[in-house]
Amino acid sequence: MQISEAESVVMDVLWRQHPLGADEVAAALASQQDWQEATIKTLLNRLLNKGAISAQKEGRRYLYSPLLKREDWVLKESRGLLDRLFDGRVAPLVAHFSQHQELSRNDIAELRKLIEGLDDAQH
Repeated sequence: MQISEAESVVMDVLWRQHPLGADEVAAALASQQDWQEATIKTLLNRLLNKGAISAQKEGRRYLYSPLLKREDWVLKESRGLLDRLFDGRVAPLVAHFSQHQELSRNDIAELRKLIEGLDDAQH
């Protein structure tokens, strides 16, 4: 399932809280996006047609909830990035960031912990 950048902004709102009406999604996005409610309804309809969200009628409006799990979307997106840019390998990605963007001590400590955890799991 392909989710556009604009659709992912709407999904992020629904992942944080649901079910929500289109007006509530618009209110949640008001401070970060200059979108009209009609734009948000269009994005909600696209997501609905893709099967990423569900809509439940409540009176005269619809309440939207995510069907696509954020974790599943992040995994697919990150796998796509790795495949496209780093031949599916994580090490060149980390090397790229270490060469072009300083990693903080916390980042390095977290990476060490992850690697140690992987080593422990394989032994």
